[in-house]
Amino acid sequence: MNTGKLTRLTKLLARLPGVGEKTAQRYVLFLLTADEVVARELGRELSALRDNLQPCARCGNIAEVDPERAETICSICADSKRDASLLCVVARVHDLMAIERAGTMRGRYFVLGKLLSPLEGVGPEQLPLGKLTARIETDGVREIIVATPPSVDGEATALFLKRELEPFGVSLTRIASGVPHGGDLEFADPITMGRALSGRQRI
Repeated sequence: MNTGKLTRLTKLLARLPGVGEKTAQRYVLFLLTADEVVARELGRELSALRDNLQPCARCGNIAEVDPERAETICSICADSKRDASLLCVVARVHDLMAIERAGTMRGRYFVLGKLLSPLEGVGPEQLPLGKLTARIETDGVREIIVATPPSVDGEATALFLKRELEPFGVSLTRIASGVPHGGDLEFADPITMGRALSGRQRI
């Protein structure tokens, strides 16, 4: 027997990536029957999610909001030990996290947020190129690692970045093979990701 509240919450959870209606229903029933503290704590965290976490003003990564700072900066951009002259350009935050798991990236990141995709109506004007070029100039970037997925859209975006960024005199490299063609970076294991980064090539 379904209630209106149960149905609504199930439908909301089913909108999450990779969660179908049956899985969503299992989640709801678990939260109803599990320790009440878990359900209430999860509810509090979710209700404050958009207030506590926002995109980093510099790179687009996820960052915790600090009321005492004028802009929201992620821990990677705030880390003075990172090499600001080495910038890794990724499509999504998922990809940034996958590269970080490999533990071999000593520089910083820039998240595009999307890839060129004519079929989805994403053209060059929708990529944050101006913000990226400003980052190159302000941080004194010498090398850009283009770490877009080895898919059609990922390759098209890499070639576009190569054309647009070459006039800035930076060294442009592309992550090497090891990441399967057509695959997403977030599913690559740390060893594969580490090899892809260390074997990057000039583009």
